[in-house]
Amino acid sequence: MRDQTSPSDKATPYERLRPLRRVRQSRDFSADPIGQDDLDGILGVARWTGSSRNTQPWRFIIIRDVDTIRQIAAAGLPQTRALRTATAAIAIILPAVPERATSHAYDDGRAAERILIAASYLGLGAGIAWVRADVLDAVSAILGLPTERLVRTVIALGHPSSAARGPKSAPGEARLPLDELVFRERWPGD
Repeated sequence: MRDQTSPSDKATPYERLRPLRRVRQSRDFSADPIGQDDLDGILGVARWTGSSRNTQPWRFIIIRDVDTIRQIAAAGLPQTRALRTATAAIAIILPAVPERATSHAYDDGRAAERILIAASYLGLGAGIAWVRADVLDAVSAILGLPTERLVRTVIALGHPSSAARGPKSAPGEARLPLDELVFRERWPGD
């Protein structure tokens, strides 16, 4: 029998998972537009995101009109600042069902993270713009949402600017060390 392993199979799990550790938020984008094929690929990943009980409660609005993206940015600053330079956005739309708010928030977060990862794999940048409760009506009006739908998250998309590609922290300072974050079996005693 032939060896079916590839060179990457011989890498450690830490090395093989490096692409996931490289996914980061982008909040500043160049003016270059995103191609439709890239958007379709990202939406394909969003579509296959898992959800509570496989209800797939989300619907996605693709926004390519820069004026609309800037209106949403202005409505929700500072949480929507990533939309100030984005060339595309994806709004995650959910049913406005109070008794499902917790599971829908969970599903919303899963879809948002998958969209960020998909954009990163395509060499694009993405940033989460959170729609606060006090601006929900304004953003809903911009998107033409019916009262039975709501938006909590709009993902800003684009080609990261050179500033956005630069390091955000000094080497070794971006994340806490594992021994400060991970405990074995139980919370450590004092």
